[in-house]
Amino acid sequence: MSMVNEFREFAVKGNMMDMAVGIIIGGAFGKIVSSLVNDVIMPPIGVLMGGVNFTELAITLKSAVGDAPAVMLNYGTFLQSVVDFLIVAWAVFLMIKGMNSLRRKQEEAEDTKA
Repeated sequence: MSMVNEFREFAVKGNMMDMAVGIIIGGAFGKIVSSLVNDVIMPPIGVLMGGVNFTELAITLKSAVGDAPAVMLNYGTFLQSVVDFLIVAWAVFLMIKGMNSLRRKQEEAEDTKA
């Protein structure tokens, strides 16, 4: 089988479409989670920590000189990204756990029928 025919079979089976849909939904889900973290979760945490805005937390490694910008270590942005990741990972875990639970129930129902 030629590579073109093999690719056509792969694309027609739906694998490529499933992957494309997953990527698109994943991107949209990422935006939702980022908004949740940036707009809902982090502001109250910042208030509880004395009005801290995490995205502004940084250490100046080298001050600006003339036209050269300052060199900054933006650890607040990193902390926000870690929180984003943890929320996404938790949501995916819950989704997979729910799917596995449904799959087990379906398998049990099929076993009782047989």
